[in-house]
Amino acid sequence: MRIISLFPAATEMVCALGAASSLVGISHDSDFPPELLPAGIARVTRTTLDEHAAPAEVDRMVRAADALGESLHVLDVAAIADLAPDVIITQGICDVCAIREDDVRAIAGTLRNPPIVLALSADSLDEMLNDIHRVGAAIERSPVAQALVERLETRLYTVHHRLVEAAVPRPRVAVLEWTDPIYNAGHWVPQMVRRAGGIEVLARTGERSRTVSMEELVAARADTVIFAPCGYDVTRAAAEGTMRTKKKEWAWLAHCRTWAVDSGGLFSRPGPRLVEGVETLAEIFHPSVFPRPSRTRAIELQVA
Repeated sequence: MRIISLFPAATEMVCALGAASSLVGISHDSDFPPELLPAGIARVTRTTLDEHAAPAEVDRMVRAADALGESLHVLDVAAIADLAPDVIITQGICDVCAIREDDVRAIAGTLRNPPIVLALSADSLDEMLNDIHRVGAAIERSPVAQALVERLETRLYTVHHRLVEAAVPRPRVAVLEWTDPIYNAGHWVPQMVRRAGGIEVLARTGERSRTVSMEELVAARADTVIFAPCGYDVTRAAAEGTMRTKKKEWAWLAHCRTWAVDSGGLFSRPGPRLVEGVETLAEIFHPSVFPRPSRTRAIELQVA
């Protein structure tokens, strides 16, 4: 079987199902697990977004593309045709910041042997687990998918069981998906906060991320603030969070526990590592119950 994955979460699912050797093409931003992604594998997407631009400039580019009905990601149609895939896995969550499902289906229909097109659009942890089943069925690995989901559910239950046994209070949490402008973290993140023993004060599971004013953020009275800029690793998230904490309008953070996390790996992608994200949040929220998180996943910020 020949598989093309057009977004990182799907790439991670395919690899977790033991089918990395069947991947013939992946997205430009698929980077995990690195040991299973050979350097020469075809990259069949590219982005027109300057991912190293300042947050305000990235937001401006995204809004401009949205207003024009354009995507910031481009497919290499010729490469896809040459790779002759049996299955293409894409996403249906965002038409601007990822490859559009309609574009993928249109291209697939022009191929000599049209492949199966599977679009994933999870808005919650439960839907992500269901997507693993869907990918498993599409690539003929349903038993492996069932075993993977059971392992992930066991890890989630372990967090839940330890929290119930400890009977610790739930902190009020604000997870920030962007900083300029400020966005809350929607989709599956509020459910992750709840499963980790916190109360998300800015969003509800399944809702899209939205802009939040500084006044609304302060009024939410969070005692734990998580900097999780979409796509940032923990080092970059910590640098961005530290820069914000030094600004006068963020001085109120001195009264909060403030952390930066590996958002790009553990929060932004609706794949198996969301479970590791829940475990990381539980370690942040409840240090008396769980060990301190690794600095590869979360860094506590010092606010003067």
